[in-house]
Amino acid sequence: MALPISYNLRNLVVRKTTTIMTALGIALTVAVLLAVLALVHGLQTAFQSTGNPLQVLVMRKGSTAELSSAMTPENFQTLKSMPGIARDGNDPMASLEMITVINLPSVDSPDGMNISLRGLLPIGVKMRDGLKLETGRWFQPGQREVVVGKSISKRYPGARMGEKLRFGRGEWEVVGVMDAGQAAANSEIFGDLNQISSDFNRSDGLSSVLLRATDQAAVSALINSLNDDRRLGVEAQTEKSYWDAQTSSAAPLQFLGLFISIIMAVGSSFAAMNTMYAAVARRAREIGTLRVLGFSRGSILFSFLLESLLLAIIGGLIGCLLVLPLNNITTGIGSFVTFSEIAFNFRVSPEIMLIGIAFAIFMGALGGLFPARMAARKEILTALREI
Repeated sequence: MALPISYNLRNLVVRKTTTIMTALGIALTVAVLLAVLALVHGLQTAFQSTGNPLQVLVMRKGSTAELSSAMTPENFQTLKSMPGIARDGNDPMASLEMITVINLPSVDSPDGMNISLRGLLPIGVKMRDGLKLETGRWFQPGQREVVVGKSISKRYPGARMGEKLRFGRGEWEVVGVMDAGQAAANSEIFGDLNQISSDFNRSDGLSSVLLRATDQAAVSALINSLNDDRRLGVEAQTEKSYWDAQTSSAAPLQFLGLFISIIMAVGSSFAAMNTMYAAVARRAREIGTLRVLGFSRGSILFSFLLESLLLAIIGGLIGCLLVLPLNNITTGIGSFVTFSEIAFNFRVSPEIMLIGIAFAIFMGALGGLFPARMAARKEILTALREI
């Protein structure tokens, strides 16, 4: 004969102070875990949303990032004439680009953070799928004008519409704010390639070339052809692959967050264990009475374990509620690959909340198993004599 769940719920209500304190301890542990997972998920979403599977990124052989790559205009002329490249009217869909970093004061760091500045051709803007203007207009070739990502506009007061940025050889006017959805372009500043490369004395030392193939078969053929061409000395990969590899920036955060969560989980499990041990000690006569009434040891073990799990579920739900306000909040971290800040949004998805509830249940099971066993193993006469 099993004890009804209402019995456990009434016990939690009667012991409301200890129930609340233990549930809050579990809730804080779950909230820390969910906050880290939401942070990592948001960063991964930003990278995984970037790139077109039909586009090929070409860098100098041995380069792991555009910032450390070098590409000459002569190489670009050879690359854009390769077979299998799509065309926009009469022009090949090939963009020679230069990327560097500039320092701007942010809302979090008055001393400034490194931001990716990308010089590109007008065709390069067209090749960014889903990229659109939120406000203003696109930069004009030959002018010191830039368009900033919407995340840059939010986090950097000096990079908002109509402001002037000082880098290179002069001032650059912010003429537009672009929206790339969840893509990494939200964390970049776009400007005219020729003007930016001239200001940084890099007219012959650019960064990369972005090519769009006609179809998936042409992508593979183009990559193989470029990687096998020793004369060019370049390395090609799909744009998606390049940005997917940047998710390594999230690994240290994920490790640190999980390490802290595990330490807190041990503490929360002990708190739940102490709560349940105290409940067993106070309810010794009650346990004896239940045994006299015919409830088996297994029923009592299951009942006390269920009570601990209910306590943990309450804590898990509170933890989910605590972390929900973080959803879609914009933040940023520095990347060890690009040496610049990447802005992105926290992403509290239903899957992440389910992980939090499962984590809470695990803590509840760990903290309730031993007290439940102790309750089930009490002898009837011994239990009835205890006060």
